[in-house]
Amino acid sequence: MGELHNDMRWWFSASEHQVQIVVLAKFDYTRRAIVLEKWEEESWNTRPGATTTRHAAALRPVLRQHITITQNTNPVSYNVTRGALVLGFRLLFLRDPGPGEGDFVLSVQELEEYAENVWNAL
Repeated sequence: MGELHNDMRWWFSASEHQVQIVVLAKFDYTRRAIVLEKWEEESWNTRPGATTTRHAAALRPVLRQHITITQNTNPVSYNVTRGALVLGFRLLFLRDPGPGEGDFVLSVQELEEYAENVWNAL
């Protein structure tokens, strides 16, 4: 995961912090698992009481979700830990949602189907 974490930090930095959400996916064949991590940037101030703008504030990546999908082999089934993956609309499109728009939610069932597709591709 170390190299993926470096990639995540690169995306935030190289985009000059226009990228606001990064999803990492790691396939672990030996553990029969897929690990998903959702990272967002959060501003934090080094001087208590000071007011800052987003550009003046220090930014750091924060892990918001960690989901593991494991494959059971007999019978074949999938176990998703920690529920659905939620991708905030505002972080993806850099604007508030309009009518009929909202966060993207990949349900547990959809994550199980994703894992099944990954395993079937091997």
